[in-house]
Amino acid sequence: MNVSNLAPDYVRAIAPYQGGKPISELAREMGLNEADIVKLASNENPLGISPKAQMAIDDAIADIARYPDGNSFALRNAVSQKFGVDANQIVFGNGSNDILELSARAFLRAGDEAIFSQHAFAVYPLVTQAVGATGVVVPASNYAHDLDGFLNAITPKTRLIFVANPNNPTGTLIAKDALYAFLKQVPAHVLVVLDEAYDEYLSADHKSEAIGWLSEFAQLIISRTFSKAYGLAGLRVGFGLMHADVADILNRVRQPFNVNSIAQVAAIASLADDDFVQRSYALNQAGMAQLTQGLAQLGLSYIPSYANFICIKVPNAAKVNQQLLQKGVIVRPVANYGMPDYLRVSIGLFSENARFLQVLEEVLKS
Repeated sequence: MNVSNLAPDYVRAIAPYQGGKPISELAREMGLNEADIVKLASNENPLGISPKAQMAIDDAIADIARYPDGNSFALRNAVSQKFGVDANQIVFGNGSNDILELSARAFLRAGDEAIFSQHAFAVYPLVTQAVGATGVVVPASNYAHDLDGFLNAITPKTRLIFVANPNNPTGTLIAKDALYAFLKQVPAHVLVVLDEAYDEYLSADHKSEAIGWLSEFAQLIISRTFSKAYGLAGLRVGFGLMHADVADILNRVRQPFNVNSIAQVAAIASLADDDFVQRSYALNQAGMAQLTQGLAQLGLSYIPSYANFICIKVPNAAKVNQQLLQKGVIVRPVANYGMPDYLRVSIGLFSENARFLQVLEEVLKS
């Protein structure tokens, strides 16, 4: 007997999420020096972490023999003050992925449906399938969310809609007025999970106003993360903002101590360092301009992006990706997102972006 057959069919059918290739793994595979490898695959902050966060981590490290605060009291207060929401409207997660999974576990059952876009974050179908619900994929419109298509896909079985803004991996953005009009039309029995992992990389004109809509839309869940602009990807801390009644339900399925103590103090310090976030934003803007100018010179097209990455259309993308790896440059192939002709490239430091463009040119000419 194969013991794995005891698991439900829908679990056995899941293809596990594949993260970006680590630097250490590529070094082993290719016999490269880790110091010579450039990783632009996982949308990480090339500046690292806030100096204030580093100091907080150093101060807290001696206390890791103690369990963390399971309710994240100090971090809850910091998020409450920063974003102007009540403390009981906040749920913390082991990264914002945890908020996505908690939403699915709390509100989806076998036979229910969750809607998400083609070319959207791979975790949406994963968390849907993991609870035995059915994912409904709405075709993208020029690689962006088709909100009218979402509305047309709603049925009595629909319980969740996942909306990424900006979207990963395409970097497309839904305008604020269009998003608001969409929420006004979503039936009350359908929750909308608005994934805003990249909001800190938006300009002031494009910044989300969704937090101000929470009082109007009781079924709205906003997920945010400290993994991107705040640079805490390795500590895994995110949060969700929502109606207090929804937060109460998510907290019932949340694992105890799901956010470790180091992550909590680092997140608090990061929230207090607006200068670091602004520097991260400015670096990303400059790096995006550097890459798009370089791509234009190479005659390559790309999807205009509002995040800290860009999807580039490349001939023989899989082969080019392998050649980049051989030369010590890690980017992200996105064939699993239905985009076999594209590579997603994170914005790095000026030198990292320049190295990528140089190696890409060499590969394309070889």
